[in-house]
Amino acid sequence: MQQAMNRAPECDEDADVAPLMSLFDATFAAQFNTRLIRGEDEPVYLPAGPQTPYHQVVFAHGYFSSALHEIAHWCIAGEQRRLLEDYGYWYCPDGRDASQQLAFEQVEVKPQAIEWAMTIAANRRFQVSTDNLNGAEPDREGFTRRVREQLLRYLETGFPPRASQFINALRNKFNGPVLCQTWLNKEYPQ
Repeated sequence: MQQAMNRAPECDEDADVAPLMSLFDATFAAQFNTRLIRGEDEPVYLPAGPQTPYHQVVFAHGYFSSALHEIAHWCIAGEQRRLLEDYGYWYCPDGRDASQQLAFEQVEVKPQAIEWAMTIAANRRFQVSTDNLNGAEPDREGFTRRVREQLLRYLETGFPPRASQFINALRNKFNGPVLCQTWLNKEYPQ
């Protein structure tokens, strides 16, 4: 297990992407008419329409971590949001100034906390994404702390239902550990 947990993030495009897509589809396609789709440069959520009869959670470049991140957003989005492209949310791309970066981080705390739990359940190592390489220097340490605090709240109060369902499915498929505060403190010390 330790060897799998230490996979480098740049090695994310691997043999586990196809099983991840199959797992998502097996878990959610029938009930929510939603499929996980390997995309190109930019991830996006596309509701069903005349061209495609099912909703699409599209992740970037076949990266495992991108897929988990987009799934986390989907797990939070309510029924009405899931009828809108990208859930109807604002998104400012890379190159954000300091105030735009702060707004970005505020909406990313919950999805990244869920992504963290999913990553561990998939037996991989998590790293937050501040997603602003060409903009204001983010406070990565502060953002990581906020995401961790949200993860601890989820561990205490429970994850959203679809997130919980998929975390369990990932753990069963990829033999990830059961996540608890003690394990988190040991593997990801503050």
